[in-house]
Amino acid sequence: MSLRDTRVTLAHGGGGTAMRDLIEEVFTSVFAPEMMEDQARLMDAALQEPGARLAFTTDSFVVDPVEFPGGDIGTIAVCGTVNDLVVGGARPLWLSAAFIIEEGTEVALLRRIVGSMQAEAEAAGVRIVTGDTKVVGRGMADKLFVTTAGVGVIPPGRNLQAGHIRAGDVVLVNGVLGDHGAAILAARGDMALSVDLVSDCQGLGHLMEAVLAAAPGTRAARDATRGGVASVLNEMAAAAGLAIEIDEAVLPLRPEVRGICEILGLEPLYLANEGRMVLVVPEAEAEAALTAMRARPEGVGAVAIGRVLSGRAGQVTMRTLFGGARIVDMLVGEQLPRIC
Repeated sequence: MSLRDTRVTLAHGGGGTAMRDLIEEVFTSVFAPEMMEDQARLMDAALQEPGARLAFTTDSFVVDPVEFPGGDIGTIAVCGTVNDLVVGGARPLWLSAAFIIEEGTEVALLRRIVGSMQAEAEAAGVRIVTGDTKVVGRGMADKLFVTTAGVGVIPPGRNLQAGHIRAGDVVLVNGVLGDHGAAILAARGDMALSVDLVSDCQGLGHLMEAVLAAAPGTRAARDATRGGVASVLNEMAAAAGLAIEIDEAVLPLRPEVRGICEILGLEPLYLANEGRMVLVVPEAEAEAALTAMRARPEGVGAVAIGRVLSGRAGQVTMRTLFGGARIVDMLVGEQLPRIC
């Protein structure tokens, strides 16, 4: 082990031995230990001839704080990218990971985050095959930013798109909503909130495969991250040219999340999630899909929250607890910055 520094310095981003040591001992030794003895394989790009229909996605993560109850920035980076592939119908295969590290960041923190990434990748059945590191001066970043990209294969015949949604379809979610946004808000400490909440951050690939096996007619899926479930529903309704109605009485929200939202004047449907997806399935397959979800740990709290209607195109409404109805618009602005 040649890396003896306890904090990242600008030298670790200079392209010399310090950078090599950081990459080999913190990143490569965890992500691809089998490659360390074969330098010819440590290229800037992973080469593969897939021979199938591919899905490709990329995302950047700037969450504050970088470690929080239920995960860290590495957990989100892997799960977020995996889930973007999954809701497009793909089986995730490979990820890339690029790190922008602020001078002074503790190497121990990097090790914990890289460990989280590898653990999530293994759980999702994907490999982190390429990446990059850059170091910037103090005050030029906030500890660590991570950018990931992912590639997956879409099986023949699978085509999940909001344009396939039909009137009468049922809208499902795989568990309680808003936990991630509320957990991050509480972890920042700005509001002196004392709640026992953890992020819902998790990969959804295995859950999606179970759903598609039980309900092969599933029309569309989206992961409800920034903008929450409300924004996802509006995007789906607009793409399908149909209306969606949800029922406030069945929305799965923890009392702690409701309480935080009431105190701070937030709408829980706009809170970010990092392990929740919205699925639209034919009515005839809704129960089978729910049963399949509830049989897996990622979907034990699955519930039907609404239905697709042939009403006003692109409009999402909610039946309230008082028997009325109100429009649920897209999120304007951002309720909580740096949530993922």
